[in-house]
Amino acid sequence: MVTTRTGNTVDWVRVRDDFPILASLGSREQRLAFLDSAASSQKPERVIAAVDRYYRETNANIHRGVYDLSERATAQYEAARHMVADFINAASPREIVFVRNTTEAINLVAQTWGRRHISAGDLILVTTMDHHSNLVPWQLLAEEKDARLEAVRITDEGVLDLEHLDELLAQGPRLVAFPHVSNSLGTINPAAEIIRKAHDAGAIVVVDGAQSVPHMPVDVQALDADFLAFSGHKMLGPMGSGVLYGKLSLLEGMPPFMGGGGMIRKVSLTRSTWADVPARFEAGTPSVGDAIGLGVAVEYLQGIGMDTVREHERELTAQALDRLREVPGIRLLGPEDLDDRAGVLSFTLGDIHPHDVAAILNEENVAVRAGHHCCQPLMDRLGVVATTRASFYVYNVDEDVDRLVSGLHRAQAIFAS
Repeated sequence: MVTTRTGNTVDWVRVRDDFPILASLGSREQRLAFLDSAASSQKPERVIAAVDRYYRETNANIHRGVYDLSERATAQYEAARHMVADFINAASPREIVFVRNTTEAINLVAQTWGRRHISAGDLILVTTMDHHSNLVPWQLLAEEKDARLEAVRITDEGVLDLEHLDELLAQGPRLVAFPHVSNSLGTINPAAEIIRKAHDAGAIVVVDGAQSVPHMPVDVQALDADFLAFSGHKMLGPMGSGVLYGKLSLLEGMPPFMGGGGMIRKVSLTRSTWADVPARFEAGTPSVGDAIGLGVAVEYLQGIGMDTVREHERELTAQALDRLREVPGIRLLGPEDLDDRAGVLSFTLGDIHPHDVAAILNEENVAVRAGHHCCQPLMDRLGVVATTRASFYVYNVDEDVDRLVSGLHRAQAIFAS
């Protein structure tokens, strides 16, 4: 449990103090205001310590060793799988496949379920707001299989056009892939509704949960998701840790993603048979320490409570939107309604290039992202080349919003002169 809770109240300043890197001072002797968690989150001390402890005390390969170190490492690795399953309410830990990141998880589905089930002429639906990681794998599959690829449009406000979705679903797609939360706009898509409609149309659904699982409660059984992909490094865990959730009935019908040790049952010189899931999809030596660290990150977030995480980010987002609207020349992108928006703010600032905005903020030790955010089709739809993006997480506080706004005023003053 997190030790920063008093009754029903979380001391967010004490939460921030759990993250060693946030104590670093910039050239102006200002504490780091890290506003780029949509790209990758920082790590609390207990996650860093857990990974360090694994390599100092438990480092060994897993599943086949009969000596103490290997058995302890195996137990910790599989305990992390159970923690993740509980975190998203999977029906079984066997539905949790450890991968490196969301990208690998989506490619796994495309190259296993997709290659087996997508045929020439089949329709694959994606969206205009998809991250490239939930777009390019389906482009490759569609090209290989001579399938059709269509994208659900978005409105000018940056939300999915559900009427257009209905029109495309009427064409009987084989697969629907969409982001639960847009990494660029922060739009929260109505996942349960989309999944229900897609199932009614006979489609399998792949949900990109990279921006939702770290920031709000996600229950895969309540959503009825077929597949859900997310990254550990965006939810306080180590880089190199990620998860593919899949319904067990689907995973059991899928061929392996990669061949090698650990994913086999029996091997001869001419043929092999496959291990049960999830081992079938975890070929080779896994990132054991990273998976253990992800388990500790899950415990940390559960200690705060995901409803509490979501409410904290909602409050910061509301404060930031109010303050940013007062900045002359700013164009805020994404939905107005806070119920439809996560803690991600994309904007342009007059004629100042987003990279210049980010560089000036960096001088104030405020870290934001600038670019197309791996969403070039979305940028084209919005009529911009790039945006500046600020994103919030558990370690952000009101002061970070103040410093963001102050830095934007400084950018304006510099370019005005």
